[in-house]
Amino acid sequence: MTILVTGATGNLGSKVVETLLKSIPAQQLAVSVRTPEKAVHLKERGVDVRQADFDQPDTLATAFQGVDRLLIISADGDNETRIKQHANAVTAAKAANVKFLAYTSLANATDSTNLMAPPHKATEAAIIESGIPYSFLRNNWYLENESGSIQGAIAGGTWLTSAGEGKVGWALQQDYADAAAAVLLGAEHDHTTYELSGQPLTQAELVAELSEVINKEVTVQHVNDEAYGDAMKQAGVPEAALPIVVGIQASIRNGSLDVTSNDFEKVLGRPATPIKEALTQIVNNLN
Repeated sequence: MTILVTGATGNLGSKVVETLLKSIPAQQLAVSVRTPEKAVHLKERGVDVRQADFDQPDTLATAFQGVDRLLIISADGDNETRIKQHANAVTAAKAANVKFLAYTSLANATDSTNLMAPPHKATEAAIIESGIPYSFLRNNWYLENESGSIQGAIAGGTWLTSAGEGKVGWALQQDYADAAAAVLLGAEHDHTTYELSGQPLTQAELVAELSEVINKEVTVQHVNDEAYGDAMKQAGVPEAALPIVVGIQASIRNGSLDVTSNDFEKVLGRPATPIKEALTQIVNNLN
């Protein structure tokens, strides 16, 4: 059996690879990366490093040859680009006769109003249409996404948000990586959809947990989207990225990440890392 992970040098992909290598020999693992030079450390350990670019379908078709179980980690970029890239990957997987395809999707993807949902909805539909047995890993939100705000809070700053009382099912990337690895290694995940979510919390609830972790009272400042965008611009967020940053806050406020689920337990036999423990890990990594 050969398992292949795309995007294997990224933050999530590298964690999936390391988790898999704890359970299978390196000779059973392949990775596809845009720049093989960045994966030399994996090649030296016996992992089959293959060059592939989601914008070049021919490279994907070659990279996926002989693969039994495939993890497509969603690409970065604007929605239109991601839809095209993911479609290329699904088409290549079908042409290569991949036996099982796992895909890192987004919470409640088919019905979500989240700004980032369209590529995930389109990709899930393409995978279903392909006929390849699949598992949709609907990852809620990485706690690591809040590292900048956490670092600011440690330095004495306020926690700025326009997400209001919207809740998020934050979990560590490692939890999501462990779930992806378990699905790739398991035999009972054909045609499944997993809503992978930690306990949903508001911004204020998350900050209350953070205050205890860093032993410092952190103030939450609620603002509207316009003020949030202005603050992010002043903080150095590029102009082109501002609509995305603000739109994510609006999506959270509108409930797009408020998902209660025990699917981590189904996949891993345990819930996501408790939020205080997870925050402690991030704080320690920032120090």
